[in-house]
Parts: sequence; C-alpha cells; structure tokens
Amino acid sequence: MPRIRFATRYDFRAPGADPETRQELFARAVEQAAYLDQHGTDALMVSEHHAADDGYLPSPLLVASAFAAVTSRVPITVSALLVNLYEPVRLAEDIAVLDHLSRGRVAYTFGLGYRPVEYDLYDRSWATRGAEIEARISAVLDAWSSGATTPAPYSRPHPFLFYGGGTPAAARRAARLGLNFQPQHGSAELKEIYDATCRAAGREPGFVLQAPDGGPANVFCAERPDEFWERYGHHLLADAVAYQAWHGEAGSYVVDHSRTVEEMRAAGVYVVLTADELVDRCRSGEIGLVTSHPACGGLPAEPSWESLRLIFETVLPAVRG
Repeated sequence: MPRIRFATRYDFRAPGADPETRQELFARAVEQAAYLDQHGTDALMVSEHHAADDGYLPSPLLVASAFAAVTSRVPITVSALLVNLYEPVRLAEDIAVLDHLSRGRVAYTFGLGYRPVEYDLYDRSWATRGAEIEARISAVLDAWSSGATTPAPYSRPHPFLFYGGGTPAAARRAARLGLNFQPQHGSAELKEIYDATCRAAGREPGFVLQAPDGGPANVFCAERPDEFWERYGHHLLADAVAYQAWHGEAGSYVVDHSRTVEEMRAAGVYVVLTADELVDRCRSGEIGLVTSHPACGGLPAEPSWESLRLIFETVLPAVRG
C-alpha cells in the first residue's frame, strides 16, 4: 500500500464569530499544532485571503510563526502567499526571520490570488498583476542573494519556494523565476509546460507538487457521523458556500456546489467517517491524502478535537503499521 499522507490546514473562516469565539479558534489551533507535531502529521498548512466577512486568515506569517514556536518537527506550508500585497524587501526580511525561528521548516507557495477585491484593498493594480508578481518575487530573491537584507535566511540559498497556479501562464512563470511549481489541479499538461520552459531557460526543472487526482478535499472523523452532520454540518456548508461565492473570480481547489448539508453528504468533497471507515478507504487506495480541517467554518472545540484524535491516534497508526 502506498504511504498515506496526512495534512492539516487552517484558514480560520468562521462566519458570525464574536471576538471571544475567534480568539478561541486561534488559541486552539496553536494547541493543536503542538499536538499534531507529536502525532505524526506530514504538514501544517495555512492560507491567506483578505476582505472576507467571515474572518478568513489575512496574516499567514504570524500564524506560521506561532506554529513554529510550539513545534519542532512538522513542516509548515504557507499556501498561497499573495506576494503582490507585500512590500518585497520587508517580505524578504520577515521570511528570513521565520526561517530561523522554524529552523527551515516553513515553505511557501507564492501566488497571484484570484479576487480583485483584495487588490482594491491594498490599492494594487489588477490589470498588471502578472508582471508585478514577477518583479516582486525577483526583488525578494535579489534581496537574499545580494545580502541586502539581514539576517540572511537560515536555509540556503533560501526557504523552499513554489509558485502556484492552474494555468499555462503560471507554469511558465514558475519556470522563469526558477521556482518549484504547485499547480492547483493534477494536470500533466501543466507539468510538461513547466518542465519544457525550465529546460529552455537552461535549468533542470524543480519539484512539481501536483494535487491528488481524486479523493475528498476535507476529511473529518467522528464516532457517530450522522450526529456530526446533524449538529455541525452547517459549519462545513458555510465553508463550501463561501468558496462557491469566489468561484466566479477564478475559483479555488475546493469545488463543492452543494446548497444543503444533505447535498454535501452526497457530494463527497467533505466527508465525515468513523475511524474504521477511514482506515478502510485509505487501505483500498480510495484516499491517499487525508486533509483534516479542524477549524472548518468555525467548527467548535469538541468535534474538532474528536476528529483530530481519531485521525492521528487511531487511523494514522493503523495505516502506517
């Protein structure tokens, strides 16, 4: 059986949450990061969006720093970092400092973003975003290579960097910039474009991190899945519906067009399984990447912790032997 990978992501989307609830979500995530570090997760992931009414995380570097402070083993990924919304030299400094704090465990996927409202918030040009991100990423790389910023990164020559996107233009841009490539979808064509553009520039292609061809985007575990859906399904639905609202702006990797909890259960993008069911689906090859989302849509603490403990104390040991 191929090695099953386990990842845990946080975006802190919590519609209608009051300040106390939102603070608990952040505090819980830091506590869970320490737990996950000790229980074998392969990656902690944080995301970035702005101008979201539901409080979607706008400051991934801060959360990645908090995670780094309470962990010692697990890789941390910022995906995606919206480079056009940052001043390049300051970004180079912040990433370098976090590289030392984490002992090189934080990787980054640089991206354009797909929501014009975020560019409006930062008074950035949407029309010239492609050229600008190349200039800004080049400025970050130059700041490190020239020694213009101090300290230099802990990692040499710099932290592990991807460029992310789901278009041929993104594949070519990743190659031109000398970055690894993370396509949004498992597309052989995009990998071929990336590889060819790298070789045309006289360099060997970097690492291509392709999305899984199938399987659920978000996995939850519960002793009684029916009860989970009944009591907490609206949190998962809120997450899916919010992504639907952004699909017209180019979309995200979460594609679930459900409008009710019942439709979500049938769609299979978000799944709630018992530990035994999840073990069986992993062993059958139906699920190769278990992505847990313990704060999904503001999910409360009780089901959040139950899901993590079942996944990492029962499922992971079972499928890894």
